Amino acid sequence: MPSTWMTLARFWAWTTEALLRYAVTTLIKQYPLESGALEIQFIEEHFGEFGRRKTAADILTRLSDRPSLILMVEAPMPDEPGSLVPVAYKVVHELRADEREPKLCDLVARVRDHVDFAGQRVAYSWIGGTRRDWRGQGHFRALSEEAELWASALGCGVMLAKTKNRFHDMRAALAQLHFDVFKFEAHAADNTHSKVYYAKRLEAGMVRDQRSNRTVVVMD
Repeated sequence: MPSTWMTLARFWAWTTEALLRYAVTTLIKQYPLESGALEIQFIEEHFGEFGRRKTAADILTRLSDRPSLILMVEAPMPDEPGSLVPVAYKVVHELRADEREPKLCDLVARVRDHVDFAGQRVAYSWIGGTRRDWRGQGHFRALSEEAELWASALGCGVMLAKTKNRFHDMRAALAQLHFDVFKFEAHAADNTHSKVYYAKRLEAGMVRDQRSNRTVVVMD
């Protein structure tokens, strides 16, 4: 006779698998650079916690000379189920050892002792987030897992991410996605502004572990 604990464990595993199988599909739109930059500029107006919002010009300047991915999730309005609005986004790009743009040069300098740029391509999860009323619904996971597939197909062996200590929701989301902290930079005056650096190995079998149920539409 199986133990009660074994029975409960099997039931929990079956229930989790069933929930994931029949979960609502996340609709992801993949944008080309120019129209994607405009979409990101629009959605960032809905993020009050961002001190400085990215403009379309910022995004074009950063991404114009490198492989990149712009993803956005659309979901129904709570009071208007028939209408879809952009609720989450993610921008990922390749990070190189010989960057020339000042901010990227600084980033490479800060992570070089921990990241092997010589033996692999490196992906960087630059910006992204989910609007407050739609958090906790799996949108960020779906975006992140799709970005990991893109980076792996590009030949990247690792994906990096950076956030501030005060963004607890983001830190929790990265932990759930199995990103590991590899560096912490303390802010001299305010620890909430300390920087936390993360990395995740892009293993060959990672698709097997992905949990999101998503559909990707490539926009013109």
